[in-house]
Amino acid sequence: MASLGRASAIIGAGTMFSRVTGLIRSIVLVAVIGSYSSRAADAFTVAATLPTNVYELLAAGVITGIIVPQIVKAAAHTDGGSRYVSKLLTLGTVVLIAATAVMMALAPVLVWIYAPDWEPEQRALSIAFAYWLLPQLLFYGIFALLGEVLNARKVFGPYSWAPTVNNLISIVGFGAFLAVFGGPFTELSDWDAPKIALLGGTATLGIAMQTVVLLFFWKRTKLHVRPDFRWRGIGLRHIGTLAWWTFLAVVVGQLAGIVQSQVVTRASGEASVTVMVYAWLIFMLPHSIVAMSISTTYFTRLAEDVAAGRLDRVGPNLDESIRAIAVFGFGFTAAIAAASVPITRVFTASAEGAVAMAWVLCAYLLALVPFGVLVVLRRGFFAFQDTRTPFIFSFVQATLAALGAAIAVVAVNLGALPLGFLAAAVAFAQSLSTYVQLPLALRLLRRHTDTRALHATWRALGRFALAAVPAFAAGWGVFLLLGGVDGWTTSDRFLGIAGGALVGGASLLVYAGALALLRAPELSIATGVVRRILGR
Repeated sequence: MASLGRASAIIGAGTMFSRVTGLIRSIVLVAVIGSYSSRAADAFTVAATLPTNVYELLAAGVITGIIVPQIVKAAAHTDGGSRYVSKLLTLGTVVLIAATAVMMALAPVLVWIYAPDWEPEQRALSIAFAYWLLPQLLFYGIFALLGEVLNARKVFGPYSWAPTVNNLISIVGFGAFLAVFGGPFTELSDWDAPKIALLGGTATLGIAMQTVVLLFFWKRTKLHVRPDFRWRGIGLRHIGTLAWWTFLAVVVGQLAGIVQSQVVTRASGEASVTVMVYAWLIFMLPHSIVAMSISTTYFTRLAEDVAAGRLDRVGPNLDESIRAIAVFGFGFTAAIAAASVPITRVFTASAEGAVAMAWVLCAYLLALVPFGVLVVLRRGFFAFQDTRTPFIFSFVQATLAALGAAIAVVAVNLGALPLGFLAAAVAFAQSLSTYVQLPLALRLLRRHTDTRALHATWRALGRFALAAVPAFAAGWGVFLLLGGVDGWTTSDRFLGIAGGALVGGASLLVYAGALALLRAPELSIATGVVRRILGR
């Protein structure tokens, strides 16, 4: 447990630093291109999501869900798995190069799919950005391949710290843009070829360099790799069977995302797709720091236990990881919700824009805890090399999220929902779908392991939820005492940071106090994790 705690702390510290620098990167980007009500920002956002969405479609589920267990098993080979990893990296690189070339050729079609209602000028700007940003697909894929090999070999730090390099390069590049051209440029007519090239090229250079950074840590894996095109013996049929269901799960998720994008881009000029992306960025900050750092280390141990037949350890492993994630998740939900307006003011030019983004953020926050728990459960299925079952509950979630988005746009057309709340309604529908997905996943997990060890887990989550209520109330009270929406916390971006820290800090202090009053044993675990992260 101690070694897992140290590994989680390394990942958590790296993720925290990379996410904080990522927020700074986003603030500088807002200064360049705007956010709330900026049509140019919406054009950039759609183009910027294409490489990540296509990467998720082609590789993410396969790499994170399937590769780690395979590498863990290959470690038992006489060469420690070097030949297997060589074949794997060669195959992955070839596929990624081909996919990147195809996607760049299809850039106009991809933009049209995500934003079919845009006028030609806005679509043309998005396509121009896409040509500069789609090469990120190749670097995202190689980064994930290298990173998961490092994780499987228990070299956890570099994968979580490397994105900081991307953020720093982007901050410098975007700062250079401001120095040369000024900003923000929110109108479509403001953008010419030099501006597009500097902004898009900087963003892609950052992703490329974060990939290069991982190579400096490769010696720690003790693997000797070289290009190897002899893919026979890699187990392609077995991997293909596993990957097929993962691919289908990502497909349905991306289809739901396309529906959401097509719905929300109708509100371009108000709270639209860019607002949703920044709200999701804030949502992912605590999730990445806590859920991903904890689940990554536990997943490696879980894969080892399943491979060795130690199935009695599966339930306790899931219990430990879910508790560790949830004790932070409820606290962050209360704190960020209470401070939602000051926090979102950082990414908007007015208090009005902050309130509009805060609605979207709070709609997402409703699912912060179940979203983290689902990461653990999904990796539990992957440890058993079951990718078909996650497809089932992912399909249910994606269907409900898409249906919710469709209902939201119908409500707008009927006049029952203001256009400015369309993005918040789509985010709310997605969160609700997660609450259907979670119990279904739990029920299906019984096919593989005894879930009775999780009964105590749900009682612990009840304690956390109870403690979160006064925590939110305290934070919201501080926000109102500071003037609320019309106060100083929403008058400026930098004051928004200070106000968000005060409000969120008050919530977290009350949350910790409430856990202490409830005598929650997880409080000591949480404080230990925080100390280790700060120490790292």
